[in-house]
Amino acid sequence: MAKKKSALNRFFSRCAIAMMKSTSSWKQSSRTRVANWLAAVAWYAIPKRRKVTLRNLELCFPQWSPEKREEVAKGTFRNLLRAALDHSVLINGTREEVQNYVKFEGKEQFIELTKEHPVIVVTPHFVGLDQGGIGINTFYRGCSLYQPQSNPLWDKVFYDARKRFSDPVLIPKSNSAMKEVIRAIRSGLSFYYLPDMDHGKRNSIFVPFFGVPAATLPMVSKLAKLTKVKVIWGIAETTPEGYTMHLSAPLENFPTDDPEADTLRLTQELEQFILKHPDQYLWSHRRFKTRPDGEPSVYENL
Repeated sequence: MAKKKSALNRFFSRCAIAMMKSTSSWKQSSRTRVANWLAAVAWYAIPKRRKVTLRNLELCFPQWSPEKREEVAKGTFRNLLRAALDHSVLINGTREEVQNYVKFEGKEQFIELTKEHPVIVVTPHFVGLDQGGIGINTFYRGCSLYQPQSNPLWDKVFYDARKRFSDPVLIPKSNSAMKEVIRAIRSGLSFYYLPDMDHGKRNSIFVPFFGVPAATLPMVSKLAKLTKVKVIWGIAETTPEGYTMHLSAPLENFPTDDPEADTLRLTQELEQFILKHPDQYLWSHRRFKTRPDGEPSVYENL
């Protein structure tokens, strides 16, 4: 039975990958329409993700009506499925095609900034973060952490897409990964870092994220202090025609001697980015899985 299930998973994965890749030559409007249809199906077919998304929005935006939270949640599903299909351009497109598809704001400043020293690019979980990261790879070589996918077929697709163009250094997540990151930064590679995941209590601090205590690694502050590099934001925005990666100027007065205050500052700035496009943020992950001592799970019975 297990072998039969595994064979079926491989079959359906191959079909889904082939279907996704086949859309690279489509107009964006056509991919978006298909993604919207898939999102409508996923809304009912994946109830756990739907419930987590709605619960996160309820916690973060209690002032919103249930109707608005559902509207934003459905928008998140549509944008997430669109980003998944849009990987076809990242996989099959030429360097020039990807550069035309992923626009940049702050590119010239980034190039000048990294001529002498690497930077830490803080890239939160907006749905287009892969598009932004691979877009950077078309003109710059850096490094990032890599979380292997549980499905080996999809893992190869995403890994190969991220290794295109400049052959960036992808460091598998492990207990020793940050040592490798530090070595890579000191060798001159900028670091593409995703700061807004729940990694459990170990080494984390609780900072308010839209008023809800969220376990957060104070990694950006400590890493910037240790490597003496500047920190910038990399915000991936989904647009009707493709994507825009917004690369900020270096953060002023960062880091300080207070990693907790620095982490709070980053979280507050992230909130402002999210408020501009709330349906482009990845609300479907369990951001509040880890709770302070004595607090019950916020995802119980979902």
